[in-house]
Amino acid sequence: MNQPKSTRRSFLRGGAAVEALAAWADGAAVEIRLAEPTGGGYLVEFSRQAMATTFQVLLNARQYPQGADAAMTALDAIETLEDQLTVYREHSEVMHINREAYAGPVAVESRLFSLFEEAARLYDETGGAFDITAGPLAKVWGFYRRQGAIPSADDLAAALDHVGMRHMMLDAETESVQFAVDGVEINLGAIGKGYALDRAAELLAAAGVEDFVLHGGASSVLARGSRNSSDAKSTATADESKVGAGWQIGIGDPQRPGERLAMIDLRDRAVGTSGAAFQSFRHQGRRYGHILDPRTGWPAEGVLSATVVAPTAAEADALSTALYVLGVDDAEKLVESRERTSAILVVPTSRAGEVRVLAFGFGEGEVMLPGDA
Repeated sequence: MNQPKSTRRSFLRGGAAVEALAAWADGAAVEIRLAEPTGGGYLVEFSRQAMATTFQVLLNARQYPQGADAAMTALDAIETLEDQLTVYREHSEVMHINREAYAGPVAVESRLFSLFEEAARLYDETGGAFDITAGPLAKVWGFYRRQGAIPSADDLAAALDHVGMRHMMLDAETESVQFAVDGVEINLGAIGKGYALDRAAELLAAAGVEDFVLHGGASSVLARGSRNSSDAKSTATADESKVGAGWQIGIGDPQRPGERLAMIDLRDRAVGTSGAAFQSFRHQGRRYGHILDPRTGWPAEGVLSATVVAPTAAEADALSTALYVLGVDDAEKLVESRERTSAILVVPTSRAGEVRVLAFGFGEGEVMLPGDA
């Protein structure tokens, strides 16, 4: 699955302000920036609260007579998926699996089983940096209820004993799952929103809607087709002249809310961003973020935010978490090994208030950094 290797691009960013365009939630920073509408090319928006965030469907106005009904059907599906995937409702299917899968095989709804298989592939591909069985770690660190605290060595070791996809046995013939040890817990927090966007996109496409953006809070975006469809190229403003006819997605600064670090031209792919800026706690002068390395049990360090562009929103979400954990060198290798995948990593430097932004895997015109003419 090799793609043509792209040269890594980077720039340093200090304290100078840029246009305030980012939307923020839970430490992630992704926002949609759209070309100014011309000739009546406005957008219509439909939104719904689900999965502790706001999901949005954005359509070109008057393009699709069936657009409103299709958007509401897609949002209804996201609400239904939350009821299946969440670990915060005792009646959800995931919670049923967590309770029963050690006692014996548990049959899994077909699409959810496919998601488990995808998670297993991503676990192998990332060397365990992405792991849906890391639920016990989130609990022992207190992030499950957003009450962070450093666990004791014994408690952390006990949690790690229950983490790892090796404990999750998938039977494709019966579409069932069984846990090898007691205490394994599935948590789809790093892939669930993206999966929901992928499912919603299927419904929109089935209804004949080809140009749209789906937004899952501030961390997940999926785009199909173009802004203003055939008019997209003609509506691009001067600073967008080096990007294509897709939807313009701004990537925010993880340290400065409201500031933008990069712009991605997104078409028929998805973006996922991971960061720990706003889910963290301090202990003895040190900050501990909520993104945990499943291999060690400790919060990942060295990256401020990781943004991934991938073919599906589930992949983008999962890989953004994995790249945040892996760090720059291993992240770049992983991106280079995948088709239609690219990434932006924001990392600290030795100078206070300064960051380095690294972009790799992008094709010509797919990303704009502040230094680009």
